[in-house]
Amino acid sequence: MYADIKIADDRPVYIQVKDYMKRLIRRGALQGDQKLPSTRELSALMKISRNTVVTAYNELEEEGYIYAVQGKGNFVASGAAGNVSELTYAEGESGPGDDGGHIDWRQRLSHYASEAERLDLMKRGIRAEKGSISFTSIAPDEKLFDLHNVKRAFMDRMSIEGEVLLNYGYAKGYKPLIDFLLRYMENKGVDLTGKDILITNGFTEGFDIVLSAFGKSSGRAICENPTHNTALKNMKLHGYAITGVDMEADGIDLRRLETELDSGEFDLAYLVPSYHNPTGIVMSPEKRMEAMRLLSSRGIPIIEDGFNEELRYSGSHVAPLIASAGRSNNVIYLGSYSKILFPGLRVGWVLADKELIGYLESIKRSRTIHTSTLDQSLLYQYLHNGNFEKYLKRAKAEYKRKYELAIESCKTYLPLRKLSGDGGLHLFIEFDETLPTRVLLEACTRKGVVFTPGDNFYVEEGQGRHTMRLGFSRVADEQIVQGIRIIGDTARELIG
Repeated sequence: MYADIKIADDRPVYIQVKDYMKRLIRRGALQGDQKLPSTRELSALMKISRNTVVTAYNELEEEGYIYAVQGKGNFVASGAAGNVSELTYAEGESGPGDDGGHIDWRQRLSHYASEAERLDLMKRGIRAEKGSISFTSIAPDEKLFDLHNVKRAFMDRMSIEGEVLLNYGYAKGYKPLIDFLLRYMENKGVDLTGKDILITNGFTEGFDIVLSAFGKSSGRAICENPTHNTALKNMKLHGYAITGVDMEADGIDLRRLETELDSGEFDLAYLVPSYHNPTGIVMSPEKRMEAMRLLSSRGIPIIEDGFNEELRYSGSHVAPLIASAGRSNNVIYLGSYSKILFPGLRVGWVLADKELIGYLESIKRSRTIHTSTLDQSLLYQYLHNGNFEKYLKRAKAEYKRKYELAIESCKTYLPLRKLSGDGGLHLFIEFDETLPTRVLLEACTRKGVVFTPGDNFYVEEGQGRHTMRLGFSRVADEQIVQGIRIIGDTARELIG
């Protein structure tokens, strides 16, 4: 004992000694009122300076773990020691030794918890071994992160209101950021009359809060098929029966959409009109207007996922659905910079009718109190300093190059039936229906290449078994070519 402490170089030594002594006391290795080694003895045993031990003992005394007796030394405080008095049980009751304290949590879990675990792709997916070529991520490439200006933005904001930023914030969000985002959305063509913004911890929390606010009439939701797996998971967890509408080259199949809408009532529609996840398709302006008309005429709230809107590599800007809504209040827009800036900040927003935002704010407050004010203020200052436009220009040039390389490689090496992806950070591949991509994935994994099977994104089990999503944003150029070639070669081996 004492000599087994392992001192790390990157942390104050007195804190390490203090924590080490705490662990001994809590575990009961040191008993109440037991005398501790003198500061000189402990410094010799641990091979550290005596002053370090003196500081550690002082801290332990302040925290109530030890007490000092003048002229006698330091002793373990009796209340801090780890000896727990034995619980007494009435006759017939079982004690801890009889497994009476053991709970089978699988029997106590809610349906929500069980479903969340079952639908958790991070637990169910195939993990890439070190050194593998992974096409599973659609996150931004951290090598492009603008660290210099991020640090500058942090220092700028901290120098202005550092004390405020480290305290509690507001559930609705950090006002300078809200005001900035309102102007940002107005520049996208959105009529802000009667609308407001709630800041969230990224898209997922925003979507979950919106779903929590909706009352259920039919219990049915309608969306594109395939669609964003996280959205599918959350709609299922909230108890919605989901109807999926097939995609065409320019977006959702409008005839099928109208047929489904005529079949009965829906409580909500969820759409990803730009650089759709997983297909990468951008819905045409004509389809946007018609989809809006079909849904609005039936009074169905539309949740618009503003996914990857900024990552356009060619063609003209296409306005979000909420821009075509004018002063109507039936579109709820979920925005985030996660795919184009820094997902680690976990900042997103909901733009919607002011009255609805008021309810969403209360739900947010009841759950997480507020999104990190420090994260919000850092993002605001970075945007305010004008860094985003410069970063985006550089990032788009890099992603466009990778996008074009990935498309060329897919067309060259894959025995594909269909390739889609108008921009963004991923492509969607369809093979012949005789080629199950989960079998292809298993074979490719053995060769050091992984991707995301497309059936993860479909509404019904068994759909999309011949599809895959290929994320290229974090893959080096030579690995894009090499990985896609391996996928193609393996696919041809399986086809025979």
